[in-house]
Amino acid sequence: MFASFPFPVLVADIGGTNARFALIETPADDYRLLPQIATASAAGVAEAIRRAAFATPGPRPKTAIMAIAGPITGDRVPLTNCPWVIEPKRLIAEFGFDSVVLINDFEAQALALPHLGPADVVTLGGGSVRPDATKAVVGPGTGLGVGILVHSEGRWIPVPGEGGHVTLAPESAREAAIWPHLVAVPDDGVPPALSRPRITGESVLSGQGLENLHRAILACDGRPPADLTAAEISRAAGAGDAAAIEAFHLFAAGLGRLAGDLALTVLPRGGVYIGGGISPKNLPFLTDGIFRAAFEAKAPHRARLAEIATAVVVHSHPAMVGLAGWARHPDRFVVDLDGRHWTAAGA
Repeated sequence: MFASFPFPVLVADIGGTNARFALIETPADDYRLLPQIATASAAGVAEAIRRAAFATPGPRPKTAIMAIAGPITGDRVPLTNCPWVIEPKRLIAEFGFDSVVLINDFEAQALALPHLGPADVVTLGGGSVRPDATKAVVGPGTGLGVGILVHSEGRWIPVPGEGGHVTLAPESAREAAIWPHLVAVPDDGVPPALSRPRITGESVLSGQGLENLHRAILACDGRPPADLTAAEISRAAGAGDAAAIEAFHLFAAGLGRLAGDLALTVLPRGGVYIGGGISPKNLPFLTDGIFRAAFEAKAPHRARLAEIATAVVVHSHPAMVGLAGWARHPDRFVVDLDGRHWTAAGA
C-alpha cells in the first residue's frame, strides 16, 4: 500500500489509438481533462505529455500515473498496440517528475468500478450487485483487456492479467465453419513445423477482431472480400447488411462466452462490466439477449451465472475515474507497485 502521491498528479490512459490525459491539482480536486493526443500523431509518450500537459501555462505535475496496454517489466516498457516505448527514468529527467507510476490499463478500468453510478452503466441482466464484492471488467477496443477487482478488509485490490489472450473456441456449427477462415495468432518461439496457431479472445473481440470476423464470414460463404474497418462494419450493420450484422452477433456471443468463463473463474458477485470503446457505440448488439444468453450458458452452473450482474460501461473516461480515485485516496486501495514505481531519488 502506498501512502501518498506528490501533487499535482498527471494521470494518463495510453491506448493503442489515443493517449488521454488529465490533471489533479490537489487531493481535494476532481480530475481536469487535458487535450487528447492521437498516438499516430506523436513520436512517443514524451511528445504527447509535452503537448497535453506542458504546452500552456498552469500547475506542473509532480507525479505521473499512466495506465498502459502491455506487461510492465524493466525500465523500457513497450506498448502492445502502439509503437511507443515508455522510459520512466527519462520522463523524470525531462519533465522534473518526483514520481512516475505505470499500471496495466485494465487495472485502471477495474479501479474505476466502485466509483461508477447508475448513469455510467447500462445493465445487461443478472442479479443484484453486491457493492463490496469482487468485480470484473472485460474491454474490447484496439485490443481486449481484462481486469479483476477484489475487496478485502476494507480495501480494493486490482489484479492485472492478460485474459484477452485466452483461447476462444467455436461452439455452434456456424462458428465451426467460420473459425478456419479467421486469421489466427501464430505460435511464436517454436519452429514452424511445430507451430499451433490459435484463435484468441483478442483476435475476435476487438476492433481488428471484428474486422477478422467480417472477412471470415464472407470467405466462409464464398463471397467477394470486403476489407472494411470496424467503424465501417458498424455502419453497414446499422444499414442492414447481413454479413455485418452476423459479425456483431458472433462478436456478442463470443464476448458473452469469454465474460462467462471469467465469471466462473472468479465468481464476481459485484458484477461483470464490459468496457472498451466498441461496446458503448454498438449497444443494440449487446442488449438484444445474445450476449447474456452466451454468458449464462455454462452448464452445470447456469443458475449460478444467472445471479451475476452484467453491464456495459458508458462513462466516457472510466480509466481517469479509476486513476484519479486511487491518486486521491491511495489508502483505500492495495496496488502492487513492485517494479512499476520510479522516483527522482532513484532515477
